[in-house]
Amino acid sequence: MPGQQQAKFLNGSIMRHITIMSTSGAVGLMALFLVDLADMFFISLLGQVELAAAVGFAGTIVFFSTSVSIGTSIAMGALVSRALGAGDKDQARRMTASVMIFSALVSIITVAVILLFLPPILSLIGATGEAAEKAADFLHILLPGAPLMAMGMAGGAALRGVGDAKRSMSATLAAGAVNAILDPIFIFGLSMGVEGAATASLISRFVLFGVAFQAVYKKHDLIATPSVTDMKNHARAIVGIAGPAIITNTATPIGNAIVTAQIAKFGADYVAGYAVMGRLLPVSFALIFSLSGAVGPILGQNYGALRFDRVRRTLSDSTKFVTGYCIAVAVILYLAQNLIVKAFSLDGDAASIITLFCTYIAITFIFNGTLFISNAAFNNLNRPAWSTILNLGKATVGTIPFVYVGGHIAGAEGVLIGQAIGSILFGIAGYFLVQRLIDQLARDHELKEEDLVPVEPMVPAAGLTSCREVMADEVEELIADSETGKTEGR
Repeated sequence: MPGQQQAKFLNGSIMRHITIMSTSGAVGLMALFLVDLADMFFISLLGQVELAAAVGFAGTIVFFSTSVSIGTSIAMGALVSRALGAGDKDQARRMTASVMIFSALVSIITVAVILLFLPPILSLIGATGEAAEKAADFLHILLPGAPLMAMGMAGGAALRGVGDAKRSMSATLAAGAVNAILDPIFIFGLSMGVEGAATASLISRFVLFGVAFQAVYKKHDLIATPSVTDMKNHARAIVGIAGPAIITNTATPIGNAIVTAQIAKFGADYVAGYAVMGRLLPVSFALIFSLSGAVGPILGQNYGALRFDRVRRTLSDSTKFVTGYCIAVAVILYLAQNLIVKAFSLDGDAASIITLFCTYIAITFIFNGTLFISNAAFNNLNRPAWSTILNLGKATVGTIPFVYVGGHIAGAEGVLIGQAIGSILFGIAGYFLVQRLIDQLARDHELKEEDLVPVEPMVPAAGLTSCREVMADEVEELIADSETGKTEGR
């Protein structure tokens, strides 16, 4: 089928597919994360710890909004790759259009709720005084662009679903480049400060959507004209994946909000250090963040084609990939920690947070990466609810008691250590649950195949070669019996 030509992950080295897809995705994500880090760097040059804290508080809320959009993009990647794996490109085109519209609607609702309740939300995560005011200014400028970012991310997921990681990367690279150019112009050239950083980020959202949509529509012809009928027909499938995925992904920023609120109890300096860590972390582990989006299409296509051997290989190779990458990054961060502290003009409590992260916390991201892989597997193997339960568990029982106890024992540093311990436990749990799921799906498929094995035809009695002959003999016997009165009981 023509559509099957698009299913490129059914053949070739799984590790190669993982490397190309995740690396391409990481380059694009790193461009955006580097701009966020540059925002923090430029704001730190203004010399006001309250401004750095404001960007940190705002970033927690932006992370929540973005996580909702990631949830809808996961639905896009899973449904499109599955349709392509089954050889149905027309279904993939119509699904792309439906998910695009769905992602925009969900983002609009999310932003409206956040802006409506913004003051109490900021207060809830520990923002007060000037830090709260500047965070609100930042968010009022940036959040209205969230629906564009949601559709841009969905478009990138569709591109990954078809195997075009390069163009998916190009969309985020273009957005990051525009943001990086405009940041110093608005922050320093126009003396806009925090508001300038938000304005530059807003403009980059338009670029992200434009480049991604162009590639989906023009290059791959992967989007049909949206229709109400398609939206109704696809709603159940989209919500079935996007709903749990949104809950799953928002569990992480909710957990981070809990951590931020706990750290805020120990002072603005700790919040400023945590804000720098929050920007440094995704840059350092961009490849891990991109891995779930990269692994999803590989799993989806092979599951759509019922290639369970390759599904298992994808899980094992992804885990090896995560482990090697995290060890390498942890070593680099450990060696570079003093340079990072000096670059952001941190000292005292703020510097202690960075030192802790680079020395002890970074290596535990192996388990965060394992959890990301598990999420991708659950979402693409028709078990999105499992991902939801796992991540909600991590954000609640895997975070709250650990950060409270850690904070009580060792202050702000103890809060971060407690969060890391919870991540380790849930990363291990996720991996073993996915292994169990794949084994179960493979067994179910084998049983279905056994049920479909054709039954061997009955061999007719000696001397008879067809059912017609059997029936003819039976009729002749009945006639003979009727003539002799022997038909009783026949």
